[in-house]
Amino acid sequence: MQGSYRQTYSRWKDDPEAFWREAAAEISWFKPPAQTFSREGGPYGRWFAGGETNTCYNCLDRHVLAGRGDDTAFIYDSPISGTKAVFSYGDVLAEVSAIAATLRQRGIAKGDRVIIYMPMVPQAVFSMLACARIGAVHSVVFGGFAANELAARIDDSGAKLIITASCGLEPGRIVPYKPLVDQAIAISKSKPAHCLVLQRPQLAADLTAGRDEDFDTTVARNRGVTVECIPVSATDELYILYTSGTTGQPKGVVRDNGGHMVALNWSMANIFGIKQGEVFWAASDIGWVVGHSYIVYAPLLAGATSLIFEGKPVGTPDAGVFWRIASEHDVRVLFTAPTAFRAIRREDSDGVRLKAYPMPNFRALFLAGERADPETLKWAERMLDVPVIDHWWQTETGWPMVANPLGLEALPVKHGSPSMPMPGYSIHVLDDAGHAVEPGTLGNIVVELPLPPGCLPTLWNADERFHTAYLAEFPGYYKTADAGYIDEDGYLFIMSRTDDIINCAGHRLSTGAMEEVCATHPDVAECAVVGIADQVKGQVPCGFLVLKKNVSRETSAIESEVVQLIRDAIGPVASFKTAITVERLPKTRSGKILRGTMQKIADGVPWKMPATIDDPTILEEIAEALRKRGYGSLPM
Repeated sequence: MQGSYRQTYSRWKDDPEAFWREAAAEISWFKPPAQTFSREGGPYGRWFAGGETNTCYNCLDRHVLAGRGDDTAFIYDSPISGTKAVFSYGDVLAEVSAIAATLRQRGIAKGDRVIIYMPMVPQAVFSMLACARIGAVHSVVFGGFAANELAARIDDSGAKLIITASCGLEPGRIVPYKPLVDQAIAISKSKPAHCLVLQRPQLAADLTAGRDEDFDTTVARNRGVTVECIPVSATDELYILYTSGTTGQPKGVVRDNGGHMVALNWSMANIFGIKQGEVFWAASDIGWVVGHSYIVYAPLLAGATSLIFEGKPVGTPDAGVFWRIASEHDVRVLFTAPTAFRAIRREDSDGVRLKAYPMPNFRALFLAGERADPETLKWAERMLDVPVIDHWWQTETGWPMVANPLGLEALPVKHGSPSMPMPGYSIHVLDDAGHAVEPGTLGNIVVELPLPPGCLPTLWNADERFHTAYLAEFPGYYKTADAGYIDEDGYLFIMSRTDDIINCAGHRLSTGAMEEVCATHPDVAECAVVGIADQVKGQVPCGFLVLKKNVSRETSAIESEVVQLIRDAIGPVASFKTAITVERLPKTRSGKILRGTMQKIADGVPWKMPATIDDPTILEEIAEALRKRGYGSLPM
């Protein structure tokens, strides 16, 4: 399906079903789909209805059967623990079969849900594939998430089994996982019957009799056991991935089997330009969608080698770790978040460490997770002297919506833009009334329905919520909740979120959820959380607290307690370190808090006095409070 970008996009536009039918021929089917696309069976329709397949079979078995069992599937490199390992396709297939047998012995069958709460270790990836092998639905929860967040996901998914580890590793500290799992199970309404615990040498965990089992010991008993792949419908769920940052009812993004494979397989060759046998490295975590799509599934579908990395871009041990790994393992394409490069740039602005590691076969760097600021992108271009490609997508879509397709042709780069829409995505910019805006005009970014294969068909057990959240506001379109514009050449520019989600180090976090937690403090009467620009993490949350009357305690103590509340409820991933006590919050006459204006003041960018503000003097008070903490400016 290779060709120029415009030819390929036009071919999709002219006949979408023929385009995806051709792409689906690259996947092995136990039973070919009866239809390419059906408008029945989901909020906007379903892809490849009637087809039967298995994602694990396509990732492993078909490559082994084709004689590629000795080819490398995964390279594990953990600078934080000093561990390295290489796994062939045959090795992975054997280990996945053993884990699948272990799950079946514990009553896990097709359609059952399994939660995986693990660090970045091979066993976590193998467990995902084992679930896929037997038709179970996995839900990976980022290791270290707070216990109440994990409990909410246990309850929403109805998980029957948890796979976890004794601990995770961070620079300079060990994070115990098992106590968080125990607490989550204690407070959840749904009680998983079994818990498999990978004991790591850095910290052993206590096992609860009758429920917990040692992962290695249990799986070892099944090594050599053959478990065949269970045929599943193309429309059956492969996994549930809960969006982060919510303390209320979690929002479970569903991914199906058939469309997911077709889209990811197409993207590896055409967007990322990866060929069979080449090393592709997505420096992310399996707790996020990038890890699902481009650490686990897409590289294996393409017959490539994927890299599992347990470490940080700086501090494990230094800002040269990415280049050491890319050089040592012959990485051809690296995919990471702009946050990582901001951190590397801060530590090694002249690229001294980069120069120590020759990378003659390194072809491209892809950035996604939050907006790639032009200065970081230009720095990476200078340092690497290869294409640096910003691309845009979401947990909900599962693969890029807008990109510079390296496998088709390299489009001219416009710094600040992720380039052009990919086949499957007809992207428009609308005003709040749903009317198209002129090129260059900021508006709501939407995608014309139906969404292509690989995108979420719905939310877990929540079709109506899916419709309300994504489809209702702009009928006929999927609402991305991002704001931006399309220029005269058709390039898309993403400027901001249109809702209350901020991007902190590539993690989507809800400020509303943080406000809920702030408000639980007994001395807090009212609060607002906004995202403040951060040179390394993109954005970090800042909380503004209005205290109850007659509170006589030191405000600094209250602020520290609120910071700890966020850490306990949402976790360190929120990066919530600043709470500021103020007398009042700026509001419109109707009572709406002017978060957007507060954010502009905090970022020190020009802003105008809102016409609807109730009391203009409050913004000056906010600006003064921020200035005392080193943020922002007075009104301009």
